[in-house]
Amino acid sequence: MAQFGSLSDRLTETFRNRRSKGRLSPSDVDGTVREIRRALLDADVALEVVKSFTAAVRERALSDEVNKALNPAQQVVQIVNEELVGILGGQQRRLEFAKRPPTVIMLAGLQGAGKTTLAGKLGKWLKKDGHTPMLVAADLQRPNAVQQLQVVGEQAGVHVFAPEPGNGVGDPVKVAKNAIKAAVDQQYDTVIVDTAGRLGVDAELMKQAANIRKAVDPDEVLFVIDAMIGQDAVATARAFQEGVDFTGVVLSKLDGDARGGAALSVASITGRPIMFASTGEGLDDFEPFHPDRMASRILDLGDILSLIEQAQQAFDEDEARKVAEKIASDSFTLNDFLEQMQQLRKAGSIKGMLGMLPGAKGMREALDNFDESEIVRTEAIIQSMTKQERELPKLLNGSRRLRIARGSGTTVTEVNALVNRFEQAAKMMKTVARGGVPQMPGMGPIPGMHGGKKKQQQGGAKKKKVGNPAKRAALASGAAAQPQQQTPQGSGFGFGGANAKNPKAPTEEEMQSLQKFLGR
Repeated sequence: MAQFGSLSDRLTETFRNRRSKGRLSPSDVDGTVREIRRALLDADVALEVVKSFTAAVRERALSDEVNKALNPAQQVVQIVNEELVGILGGQQRRLEFAKRPPTVIMLAGLQGAGKTTLAGKLGKWLKKDGHTPMLVAADLQRPNAVQQLQVVGEQAGVHVFAPEPGNGVGDPVKVAKNAIKAAVDQQYDTVIVDTAGRLGVDAELMKQAANIRKAVDPDEVLFVIDAMIGQDAVATARAFQEGVDFTGVVLSKLDGDARGGAALSVASITGRPIMFASTGEGLDDFEPFHPDRMASRILDLGDILSLIEQAQQAFDEDEARKVAEKIASDSFTLNDFLEQMQQLRKAGSIKGMLGMLPGAKGMREALDNFDESEIVRTEAIIQSMTKQERELPKLLNGSRRLRIARGSGTTVTEVNALVNRFEQAAKMMKTVARGGVPQMPGMGPIPGMHGGKKKQQQGGAKKKKVGNPAKRAALASGAAAQPQQQTPQGSGFGFGGANAKNPKAPTEEEMQSLQKFLGR
């Protein structure tokens, strides 16, 4: 995860060096606060935010709540976490919908901040939530802005109101007014107005945005800001707050931000909450902003709640129950395997979901090297099979596997590896479904667990019965004449009891004492 990457690394390293201490002295606290200050400044957090944040952390770290704690270092982490939640806005703020539809949401921000794409993301998110949104192309100055919004709206499956061609033609205030009337007539309950931006803050931009706001009286004005803007975020946010007076903030391009100073500065300085975050280029890479969860991500404490929510949206409970029944009845096929992979892809970026796990920063190299296109290749291999081959993988002989490899653009080796992995996984899932413990590849059966092979009878393999009665009697008499070999006494460590050949071996009394000492 790139979100707050460098800041998270610096903070986690600082706390890792303090966790070995049983008690934090004032000098330890000052050193910790100094490292936090440097980390925040390197992340482009505004200086006034850094000063207030570090002062609050130092005051609480030197108070009795830490001195009386069982683990002072963990208590300091908790203090930093709570203060981060505070400067990120405290509690999550949801959209406020109008009592009488349509609810009007106006987007404002600089050119290049990602307003047009975000309009499509917001529209798709609202549509999933049961609303009927409509996008309004009120950016009539940027070249091809209207066409871009139409393309984004088509991808999101959301209607776009675009009566003017744009490219400098048309009145954006008139378009916004007419859009409200059209939404009422066509029964759209939400209107998202995409306004024009500039390369910098200027009077003309503010005047146009203020006129649109006055004309449509929006329920929400969302200020879209590029999370990579750095220190300029403070000046830009203050200018828009004075000119337009937005009600909430949306962070765009958060996936490419290695510093995150904008997020930590805007909410604290303007007093307006961060409501949404754009975390990728896809229309589904959009999520409500939770200050507490984001603070946990920064401190590498994980974001399990968001991970669960993504999984619940992607996986169908009834479908999961059917798959479980198939696994238990040994009828799980490559078709089912393909459907499960496709549902996993719908949940979002696998790399992003793994990054929500606690301690994910420790496996950053593995996450960076994770190739999500491997899932696409696996899907291609399965889709190149016939329906019968997916149901019965045992039909896959050499010629069939060669055909599948050519059809999927892979090699026979990759096809073989997929089939082998599927067979192993199906066996393991079947064992687990029946209450057993699976045998991991490269490991023997787990002692004390059922499901392993039956022990062979003592004396080795079962001897075959000799057919000749005379020979059988001779063998029996010869075996009886041989002296029975005594089993050597000893332990499981590989040395036997004391005898003439091994005088230094421990005696029987010594072995009993050793077993008594070990509590056996």
